[in-house]
Amino acid sequence: MADTETITPNDIERQFKALQGDVQQRVDDKKTPIAAIAAGGGIALLIIFFLLGKRAGKKASAVVEIRRI
Repeated sequence: MADTETITPNDIERQFKALQGDVQQRVDDKKTPIAAIAAGGGIALLIIFFLLGKRAGKKASAVVEIRRI
């Protein structure tokens, strides 16, 4: 057999932490732009729904005329 080192739990843990650190850095870099896009989209939807509701309210409301006798 060849002379190989045994893999210890510490070796595995060290590799996972290195991988996690790299992934965490990438996530942190993308988190802010994604949050800004989501907030902008939410505000745009809110404005669109407001305007559609305002239009529907004008279209569906009845005009009631009260006359004094």
